[in-house]
Amino acid sequence: MVRGMTHATQTPHLAGRREWIGLAVLVLPLLLVAMDMTVLYFAIPAISAALAPSGTEQLWIIDMYGFVLAGLLITMGNIGDRIGRRTLLIIGSVIFGLASVAAAFATDPTTLIIERAIQGIGGATLMPSTLALVRNMFHDQKQRRSAIAVWSAGLSAGAALGPIVSGLLLNWFSWGSVFLINAPVIVLLLILVPALVPEYRLPKGQAGRFDFASALLSLTGVLSIIWGLKETAVNGLSTLPALALVAGLALGYVFVKRQKSLPHPMIDPQLFRNRDFGASMTVSIACSFCLIGFGVFTTQYMMEVLRMSPFEAALWTMASPVAVTLVVPFVTIVARTVRPAYIIATGFLIAALGFLVMTQLGVERSMVTLMGGAIGIGLGIAIILTCITDLVVAAAPAERAGAASALLETGQELGGALGIALLGSVGAAVYGSYFTAHTPRNVPAQAVEASNQTLATASTVAHTLPQAQADSLLAVAREAFTSSLHYSAVAGGIVAVGAAVFTIALLRRIKPTPPAAKDDNKTEVFEAVTA
Repeated sequence: MVRGMTHATQTPHLAGRREWIGLAVLVLPLLLVAMDMTVLYFAIPAISAALAPSGTEQLWIIDMYGFVLAGLLITMGNIGDRIGRRTLLIIGSVIFGLASVAAAFATDPTTLIIERAIQGIGGATLMPSTLALVRNMFHDQKQRRSAIAVWSAGLSAGAALGPIVSGLLLNWFSWGSVFLINAPVIVLLLILVPALVPEYRLPKGQAGRFDFASALLSLTGVLSIIWGLKETAVNGLSTLPALALVAGLALGYVFVKRQKSLPHPMIDPQLFRNRDFGASMTVSIACSFCLIGFGVFTTQYMMEVLRMSPFEAALWTMASPVAVTLVVPFVTIVARTVRPAYIIATGFLIAALGFLVMTQLGVERSMVTLMGGAIGIGLGIAIILTCITDLVVAAAPAERAGAASALLETGQELGGALGIALLGSVGAAVYGSYFTAHTPRNVPAQAVEASNQTLATASTVAHTLPQAQADSLLAVAREAFTSSLHYSAVAGGIVAVGAAVFTIALLRRIKPTPPAAKDDNKTEVFEAVTA
């Protein structure tokens, strides 16, 4: 007891019980934000049956949330500096909650896409606010590192829980329940945040004027580039997508040039002069690309090809998070003696092996193959995420750590959205090509035309046909989807291997972080428990 009190005297800013409880509260909005990136994986077939979206609308229902969120993260972080980070967190929670309720009762695809965009606006306020508040609440370096690790774990857990929660809900309720589940958590946040989380805003004169032009440039640039890439992947390069790509790149260039001229830029260009920071950001984007981008294929394969119920699929989906939970803690031990570049590269190679296993799936059930691939991908990505957050923050100067964190979040969300858009578009192109080449001859032409976009649409159309025609249509559609899964797995594996090579080439000189002194570790745990 005396030793713990002595240590506290030497470091007067140690966080106490209230801060650690406040951290637990701040993890709740993170879980919601991350879950809503993946919560539609099991709900898409039900949404397709209820709202009948086209293939493009289906992709936008999934993509829009992540696109808007990624485009607004830096902007919302800047707004939080001015009006108060806790205030922004509360405002964002209200927006997110109301949009979630509205999405649950959408009656057409366009309305649902709009509500997903509004959810993205709310989500963009939650992520930078939570991480900034964590840094304000934990001043001691060791405690702050532990708190950021908990924050990162909450983000990863949310992405993993999204499909599981949606699968469980859809077993008993309609598709709207995957949005309504957010409402009680938001109410809890609005009660606990004012009581447990302190307010923080930059003093007047330090933040500078808010630059609306930069905010508009960042949002429109991101959306233009992603839309252009998605349309090109699905329909080939044409005039409009090409113009969108050129416009997005031009807007991005203007945004960067503008930051160099502003006294208080949204993104400090100096950060990217640090080679380690830029390389670490690229690795983080590739990680999210692989994790989020391929997840939709696994869940739809389980439900539409293997014909599992949402509940059964959700139970099988839990295998990967459980395996990750058991294995990943050992990564922190290895990181004491092995350079982070080699650990991260190993994670990418394990993920690539998982993608390779996925190419062996067929239309017949093989849960050993499916779970082996899913665990390989999940474990590899989890190893990467365990190292990459600290690596990005460490690569930036201490005075720019907040900006580095905001950029990390933006990169992760953008990488996930890009993964969904590009791998989803590759899958859609392969599905359509296979379906056209193997068109069932005994099925009405109108039904065939309606079914050559997505497997979910084919399943809906099949319910309107006689049994023999429905079986013939679904047989081709399931083979087409399985083929699209194979090609998307190959694309994901190539990205993973390339990222492994990239990581070793540019980050191998970073040395491992030595373990803290034994007594310090004991004291820190003592302080956290007894404060």
